[in-house]
Amino acid sequence: MNGTTELQHRVAIVTGAGRNIGRAIALELAAAGAAVVVNARSNAAEADAVAHEIGSRGGRAATALGDVTDRAAVERVAALAAERFGGIDILVNNAALRRESKLETMTFEEWRQITGCILDGAFHCVQACLPHIRRSQQGAIVNVGGLSAHAGSKDRLHVVTAKAGLVGFTRGLAHDLAEHGVTVNCLAPGFIDTARRGGGPAPAHHATSTILAGRLGAVQEIAATVRFLCGPSARYITGQTIHVNGGAYLG
Repeated sequence: MNGTTELQHRVAIVTGAGRNIGRAIALELAAAGAAVVVNARSNAAEADAVAHEIGSRGGRAATALGDVTDRAAVERVAALAAERFGGIDILVNNAALRRESKLETMTFEEWRQITGCILDGAFHCVQACLPHIRRSQQGAIVNVGGLSAHAGSKDRLHVVTAKAGLVGFTRGLAHDLAEHGVTVNCLAPGFIDTARRGGGPAPAHHATSTILAGRLGAVQEIAATVRFLCGPSARYITGQTIHVNGGAYLG
């Protein structure tokens, strides 16, 4: 890979890494020298394409399919990373569902699908990776939150709640893992230029928000921040929520 290799000899798992922000994060960590396990729920073609791209650039990668709400599947992803690359140093909890649904018609199943993927998924992944990350001496966990957790959003109560929960999850983990030298941070992207499955429209709240930078963010800008948070220059940063939103929210 080209560029600096500050994450050389480290192993990263990125959930939801088959497309958009997750894909960019996987590529960026690989560019920094890390071996990357590319996780996707079920789309093997997307995950394999990311792993192949990393390999074509001289990096190391493996594909691991598995739904983050399925504890057994998550355990298999962690085991693959440890067996293939010798350990786990970095975990990026990026997997999420971001749907719109009106409160009066939202079913409990819809509520649990969103909160289960975002919150339960992060919990499962941390517990599965914990024995390895605690031994790392340079472990880092990044939970990918969202602007809506802080600014709110209409018709996204389940998403707002789950993403806000990641902030508390991050703070609690930072306390629990500090003695092991593991940093834990939450990255909250703003309005990012991503492709939506099925070509659907952007969420309604995008149209009512002002971005001081005057543009959407790029997935590479999110990925670069994750790279920094996982690297040696960020070892004194933990328990924080880092906003990358072009001034759409001033926290």
